[in-house]
Amino acid sequence: MNTKTLHVLELSSSGRQTSSVTRQLGSDLIDALENRHGAIEVTSRNLGDGLAFVDEAWIEANFTPDEDRTDRHKNTLAFSDELVAELKNADVVVIGAPVYNFSIPASLKAWIDMIARARLTFRYTENGPVGMLEGKKVFVIVASGGVPIGSPMDFATPYLRHALSFVGITDLEFIAAERINSDAEGAMDTARARIAELVHLPTIAA
Repeated sequence: MNTKTLHVLELSSSGRQTSSVTRQLGSDLIDALENRHGAIEVTSRNLGDGLAFVDEAWIEANFTPDEDRTDRHKNTLAFSDELVAELKNADVVVIGAPVYNFSIPASLKAWIDMIARARLTFRYTENGPVGMLEGKKVFVIVASGGVPIGSPMDFATPYLRHALSFVGITDLEFIAAERINSDAEGAMDTARARIAELVHLPTIAA
């Protein structure tokens, strides 16, 4: 068991506040991390409550150089800055991502839009964009009623993998509870077995 505090960011995006598979499995995963590591500090962000979308004022503020931003610009970006700070502080990120209409919930997409910030979470170079949030471990809990995860109908997991790698987060593990409508108990058992396997990975044991 480690003595160093593990900083965990929990992102829940299900529209269900109760009886949510991803919220339940996210809680199971965090409990397993605590049992494994001892000292953890969890920051929970309930995206299912809704997030503001990118609008014209946000775009104007974001593309204004830091030194030229007015108080209005800074106020517009304050919530986005808070989300970025939470992500930067995290050693481990636990994302609950139910599949809605073959992809992720709008609230999770809104979170990605808020944290994908040039000069803050990625930078442009002569060889293209480079992510700035390296060294984090991400567990994505994906629940679907009928869509097989990894199939041509699954647009959720490829998008999350690409969007997170864009800001430098490439160490991802997907935990699938799939086809819940046909075998809920089996899906949960499979996901929990995967959680038990993953929390013992050497990449988060140090």
